[in-house]
Amino acid sequence: MSVRVRRVYEPPEPDDGVRVLVDRLWPRGLAKDAARVDEWPKGLTPSTELRRWYHAADRPYEEFRERYEAELAAPEAAELLDRVRELAGRGPVTLLTAARSPETGHAEVLARLLEG
Repeated sequence: MSVRVRRVYEPPEPDDGVRVLVDRLWPRGLAKDAARVDEWPKGLTPSTELRRWYHAADRPYEEFRERYEAELAAPEAAELLDRVRELAGRGPVTLLTAARSPETGHAEVLARLLEG
């Protein structure tokens, strides 16, 4: 299973496979056709409350990860996670995010869950 995380602003690459946008809002200043997004499961994104909590102050990433994983256990999110896991079982999947530091954000949490 091949899952990777990239910034949505980076140009698409041939080995991206299925490109999945994992942000709730469409990235600013990015044309939809330029992004080449194949899937956009908004229900996989952290809740507004969790995002605000995490970004409001210097919160520990590990606590964010635990809270986010708890949200992903909800039926709708779990179903969407299974859908992306199924896609990853068929070929490469690239999780796209507009976050400046994807390695400490929700896309990285998703990638770990999908590969684990």
